[in-house]
Amino acid sequence: MEETQRKLALRVVESPLEIEKVQTVAAVDVSYRENTARAAFLLCSFPDCEVLKTKVVETEVSFPYVPTFFFLRETRPILLVLRGEDFDLLLIDGHGKAHPRGYGLASHVGLLIGRPTIGVAKKFLRGAPERSFVRVGKAYVSVGYLIDLDSAARIVETLLERDYPKPLRLADRLSKRGSL
Repeated sequence: MEETQRKLALRVVESPLEIEKVQTVAAVDVSYRENTARAAFLLCSFPDCEVLKTKVVETEVSFPYVPTFFFLRETRPILLVLRGEDFDLLLIDGHGKAHPRGYGLASHVGLLIGRPTIGVAKKFLRGAPERSFVRVGKAYVSVGYLIDLDSAARIVETLLERDYPKPLRLADRLSKRGSL
């Protein structure tokens, strides 16, 4: 599986994003209770982050927690909650290229959906390649897919509230409580 992850990392596209064209930002987060995963989707306007829509999907956990293979556990619930949704950019609670093999959850979801994604994590993942992330507030920000690190950092900085991006903070709350 590690070799597959390294090969997929080569398919990650990094490019500057025309931030002035971004009108909506989505955020997703997943929480767990026993064998149930609750995925939360939050859509907000950009840059003012007015909440436009929320959605929660619950599903059975289909993969155990394995360090550095988190993407295998969270992809299915995230894809379920994203089904039918439209947005310009997606923030994901997890790493993108700031992963020991250069391919975390944000890169995997971005590659699958073909949309710009940003990895935003609360903790540093040991072994992440140099210059694969930047600190913005308390967040570790990395390229997911179809964006470069500078654009990702600028977007996250715009969305900061209390040192963390507001859309992800709200998606985290939504995934844990089922409501804002």
